Amino acid sequence: MERMVRDDTGEVTIPRVVIAGTWSGCGKTTVASGLMAAFTGKGRIVQPFKVGPDFIDPTHHTLTCGRPSRNLDPFMMGEEQVIETFARASAGSDIAVIEGVMGLYDGVDGTGCASTAHVARLLGAPVVLVIDAKGMSSTVHALINGICAYDRTIKIAGVIFNRIGSPRHRQLIEKGLTVPALGWIPKQQDLTIESRHLGLSMAHESDRAASFGAIMQEHCALDLVESVAGSAGPLEVSRRPAPVDRQEKATIGVAMDPAFCFYYQDNLDRLRSAGAGLVFFSPMTDPLPEVDGLYLGGGYPELHAEALETAPCRDQVRSAAMAGMPIYAECGGLTYLTESLSAGDHTYRMAGVLPATAAMTSRIQGLGYVQGTWQGGVGFAAPATPVSGHEFHYSRLVPDPDGRFAIALTRGKGIDQGKDGLFEGETTGCYTHAYFSRTFAEGLVGAGAAYRRL
Repeated sequence: MERMVRDDTGEVTIPRVVIAGTWSGCGKTTVASGLMAAFTGKGRIVQPFKVGPDFIDPTHHTLTCGRPSRNLDPFMMGEEQVIETFARASAGSDIAVIEGVMGLYDGVDGTGCASTAHVARLLGAPVVLVIDAKGMSSTVHALINGICAYDRTIKIAGVIFNRIGSPRHRQLIEKGLTVPALGWIPKQQDLTIESRHLGLSMAHESDRAASFGAIMQEHCALDLVESVAGSAGPLEVSRRPAPVDRQEKATIGVAMDPAFCFYYQDNLDRLRSAGAGLVFFSPMTDPLPEVDGLYLGGGYPELHAEALETAPCRDQVRSAAMAGMPIYAECGGLTYLTESLSAGDHTYRMAGVLPATAAMTSRIQGLGYVQGTWQGGVGFAAPATPVSGHEFHYSRLVPDPDGRFAIALTRGKGIDQGKDGLFEGETTGCYTHAYFSRTFAEGLVGAGAAYRRL
């Protein structure tokens, strides 16, 4: 297979395929991860992607393919940025495999915006549909034909049937096929990845996804899937990648361990492009490194609260914040910066930088896309700078009565009914997992550079 080719007209040719589902839970994650593993096992260089704001599936993709998986989300990123990210990340790959989200046409607020179909249309990518065939035979054809007819701009190039009960079950389905069948995966009890309250287990906690490759090799026509990917035409890329500042202006510490592991790869790239040198560390086991700023992502601090409470890094982060170091935190990182975190029957002391307490709950406290603007308060985010992202958390924050907020949301809940970005000095934490704009990344790096000069 020919790798990505770029010509002088702004067009790129990238073999690509979208793995879509009829609904959440039909097996598309199993199939997408399995195809990535199978193609990698054949010696292909596979570039993985995930439609939507999910953090967890990309960790499995990355582990399987050995290349960072990227999110493709038109709501957060904008359509042009989806195309630019796709083309940039696919450089040097043989094939791009894009895992969809929810059902093929499910988008924001009941529309098609940010749906798998939306991304497939933007990328001119053929779609392979995954159908859970359990309990159906001829009815699957009504389902397939309805999905194909719903939007003729989407090319449904083939179907992979999941949870086939027996050879007889397959024969019954084969009689009425109108779309090529590319795979017949038998029902097996072990084709799952363990779950918990924020979704599937992270890649470092389960190696199940990589094992799916053998199943795809046995039950899917990999050559036909590869042929489908190769049928994608040239892709026009109007937005060029942002120029990279080769001069390191500041060193940004990024918390990266089982407690803090939710990051969009594009955000890290944006920081590097703005002149940041990134240093990854674990607040559970490492001392605070010599850095000029901090980025504390989301994750599962509640599962590691005791280690975070007793680690020396906790007090070092507090001292750095009091000294004026710029610190930006999201979700799990936000709870780490509060006075305390209650989980189960225990309450743990946290960094004590932000005037609030946090507690885990048994119900979702915030879920969905977020939009808003920075209002001022911290130097690294200019007033009126837009914020776009996603929130998903089971914790609740109780800020002090005089707590101040740097972000006003027009969509989403945030910390307190549309207020997000609780701040103190040059530290701010929010429930929003933001997709960084170039302006925001430059602001955070610039604040780190100013702190370095102090």
